[in-house]
Amino acid sequence: MSDKKPTPEELFSTIDYKASEKDWSKPHIKFKVGTYNHSGVPKNVEYLELPNARKWQPSDDDWQLPDNWKEIIIDGIKERLDKFRSLKIFMDICVRCGACSDKCHFFIGSGDPKNMPVVRAELLRSIYRNDFTTAGKILGRIAGARELTLDVLKEWFYYFYQCTQCRRCSLFCPYGIDTAEITILVRELLNLVGVNIDWVITPVANSFRTGNHLGIQPHGFADSIEFAVDELEELTGVKVEAPINRKGAEVLFVSPSADYFGTPHYYTLLGYLALFHEVGLDYTWSTFASEGGNFGSFVSHDLMKSLNMKIYAEAKRLGVKWIIGGECGHMWRVLHQYMDTINGPADFLEVPVSPITGTKFDFAKSTKMIHICEFTADLIKNNKIKLDKSRNDHWKITFHDSCNPARAMGLIDEPRFIINSTCNNFYEMPENTIKEQTFCCGSGAGLGTEENLEMRLRGGLPRANAVNFVHEKHGVNLLACICAIDKATLPPLMEYWVPGVEVAGVHEFVGNALIMKGENERKVDLRGEPIGEPEPELEEKQ
Repeated sequence: MSDKKPTPEELFSTIDYKASEKDWSKPHIKFKVGTYNHSGVPKNVEYLELPNARKWQPSDDDWQLPDNWKEIIIDGIKERLDKFRSLKIFMDICVRCGACSDKCHFFIGSGDPKNMPVVRAELLRSIYRNDFTTAGKILGRIAGARELTLDVLKEWFYYFYQCTQCRRCSLFCPYGIDTAEITILVRELLNLVGVNIDWVITPVANSFRTGNHLGIQPHGFADSIEFAVDELEELTGVKVEAPINRKGAEVLFVSPSADYFGTPHYYTLLGYLALFHEVGLDYTWSTFASEGGNFGSFVSHDLMKSLNMKIYAEAKRLGVKWIIGGECGHMWRVLHQYMDTINGPADFLEVPVSPITGTKFDFAKSTKMIHICEFTADLIKNNKIKLDKSRNDHWKITFHDSCNPARAMGLIDEPRFIINSTCNNFYEMPENTIKEQTFCCGSGAGLGTEENLEMRLRGGLPRANAVNFVHEKHGVNLLACICAIDKATLPPLMEYWVPGVEVAGVHEFVGNALIMKGENERKVDLRGEPIGEPEPELEEKQ
């Protein structure tokens, strides 16, 4: 993006859906500022023992690739075709029906046909045909085959880092082709020759080095939790405990690190602390497993496996019975769709049973881990906590289904049940933009960087458009979600496309509405703002 950020009207006016006259098979890549991510920092590439650590940027003409980079990539494709039956199926069965064409938020926000999922996958499929199919070897371009060139590799980087692995396109594919899987595998191939982005590489390195993707040291983590305990006491008059690294606790609680170091995530953290105290949950935090987010899922299956394993290694060390995970996105896709095959069932833990309600969460009998929304919804359903919904009356709320919890684990009803149980003013966005069909925030899978801001704003346009609908119709002033990346990237998206809409986690509403034993008279919410008083602007819209 240029130094002068375009207005929403100016950015919107650049979207053109007319068919391109250019030959799709010929790469036409221009690394425009604002539309790509910076490369991985060499020291962190080395730390992760990934190949070809060096200083370079995607805008460079010379990417300093190994002399045999093409051979490395082709061998990598062969290895993955042998290892992943799904990859070969995805390469062979697409009939280009176009059902996915207009489903990608990046296509909607850019008009670039190579952001159509069918064409994005074709960028890899054409190389597959050229080197691994008889038709491609004989007929070449007639069969849709292309030779792997440096320009093609740059094209891969550009477009597969304009995919947030949200899987909305796969929902509409009649053959079930999972473009997110293709994206993961292409990123693996790119990493074989040292082509990556820093907002994936550095968080993964930090997660191994310090336990979380922000690189916060264990003492910093403990200080953050202690600070939150003190602030919650100031707000409510109730002193809670937040045990860390306590062996023998019943439950290990793992949240994304942004919950204890970012805003508006922090208010979600206060909600967790209040809830766990009020129900008397026997739990512990961990400094080693202080990150729920799995940035390894944006790099490779191997790193995904290693980061997921940290949670279970710590559960075993601390001797807990089962695990609760916080409001995170990609942690849950890894747990629900990869855990059994990459790490195996957690046989040393017990099937989760709520000590407050007695509910047995049989669906978690393999992972031994449930989502905080499942835990809280069960408490509310069984009348185990007292709530005052009027304490959230200053908010008019809509809910963004975060891609991974919604599409990967089907967590759709529980957060809505919690919101409706803690708030009086909830409004749904249009049906084709929520639940299984939810639009992505436009910044997941490592794309939430400042240097990539233009593409983030473009990719977030469909979500912002749906928010704007309820903002104008109902006066909605808060967008709720259950993903740390969403909480980080939706605020600038709202500021740009829908000014006046804040962002929050669901457990912020729980903390506001929760009537705690021994609390002071609650006059402010967890943000320190007066509770139960609609803003004048919203009263006028009513």
